[in-house]
Amino acid sequence: QVQLVESGGGSVQAGGSLRLSCAASGRTFRYYTIGWFRQAPGKEREFVAAINWSDGSTYDTDSVKGRFFISRDNAKNTVYLQMNRLKPEDTAVYYCAAAHLGDDIRGPDDYNYWGQGTQVTVSS
Repeated sequence: QVQLVESGGGSVQAGGSLRLSCAASGRTFRYYTIGWFRQAPGKEREFVAAINWSDGSTYDTDSVKGRFFISRDNAKNTVYLQMNRLKPEDTAVYYCAAAHLGDDIRGPDDYNYWGQGTQVTVSS
């Protein structure tokens, strides 16, 4: 069992930055792919970025390329999502999730454990 806790959300003006954190308890992230998803009101949950803990490989969705960066801290068992040049359309609840190790895992149904979410609001 993996418990995930997100933090770092908030309100920011367009063009600003935020860093989200996802801390794990219960088990190490070693055997998982950790992903970030977001869900805006009235929309489906969408994939943002993910990191394969075993080899550190990362991938993300086109709408955040060059703006959002996912990274990890092995010692802290924590994954980060650095979000730069934020836009109003990035406004959503952001969730981190854990899936058993694999390549290019983007579907929410492929993730087994979820955090409670953290709100990100970007004003124009």
